[in-house]
Amino acid sequence: MPEFAEWESFYVIVGAAAGALIGLQFVVLTLIAESPPPRAAEAGPAFVTPTIVHFSAVLLLSAGLRAPWHAVTSAAVFRGVVGLYGLAHSVVVARRMRAQGAYRPDAEDGVCFGFLPVVAYAMLPLSALAASSHAHEASFGAAAERR
Repeated sequence: MPEFAEWESFYVIVGAAAGALIGLQFVVLTLIAESPPPRAAEAGPAFVTPTIVHFSAVLLLSAGLRAPWHAVTSAAVFRGVVGLYGLAHSVVVARRMRAQGAYRPDAEDGVCFGFLPVVAYAMLPLSALAASSHAHEASFGAAAERR
């Protein structure tokens, strides 16, 4: 599809970086698991799990948007579904942040684990809606999600 031809190297680079960062995250978690700080397990689902999910979403989007789609609308639906899942996951993360007691989240945590993921994931279904009439411009909306 010519709509994605110019984006090939972008998705290859971003997807590879996301895969490497997921691997690094697991190495760090393995090292922390050997001698965990007190009450760290309580904060993990609120702060560690979202990081892995976000990197996985980037890897999934990079792989999925390089698939040989036959129409822009199929790729847009894929992008929209990933975005909607990310929005739902962001709501779960916000609840987990408030429920855990190991760490009191500050304003930066609210922005980085709450606001920015919601904005990024919301751009995916919005760009998916615009893809049928503005395929080239909608690709920039999906690219902005990969922060």
